[in-house]
Amino acid sequence: MSGPSKKVVDVAFKASRTIDWDGMAKLLVSDEARKEFATLRRAFNEVNSQLETKFSQEPEPIDWEYYRRGIGSRLVDMYKQAYESIEIPKFQDKVTPEYKPKFDQLLVELKEAEQQSLKESERLEKEIAEVQELKTKISTMTAEEYFEKHPELKKKFDDEIRNDYWGY
Repeated sequence: MSGPSKKVVDVAFKASRTIDWDGMAKLLVSDEARKEFATLRRAFNEVNSQLETKFSQEPEPIDWEYYRRGIGSRLVDMYKQAYESIEIPKFQDKVTPEYKPKFDQLLVELKEAEQQSLKESERLEKEIAEVQELKTKISTMTAEEYFEKHPELKKKFDDEIRNDYWGY
């Protein structure tokens, strides 16, 4: 096997080995999503098996001598010449150049979203740690200690007291 068909089969084989189907299946929540995922996986496996069987085998070379003995050399030579004159055009990818910039832009957006997500996760982890700390200390904490951590609340309460606003 050679050329584009071998490349297609190699890419499909590598893709099938790198896909974590079980890991992705664990992320699905609804039954409908599981059904769609199973359909996708089945279709992927069918296409992959077709690629492996149809494009992974070289055609057997033609035994021209066998046919010369049975049919005659003039007719076989004519077929051989016609067979050898056939040129299969090389595949020219016209789709990838069109979508490559869009894909690259999506990758850039993905990286930006990933960075934002990591920053947000870090902020949330800090907030969770603060809440956990507050949860353990709340029973022994004084109002002064609480207001040291939350000066905006102290200012709000002081303003309410100063303005004689008691909430009713």
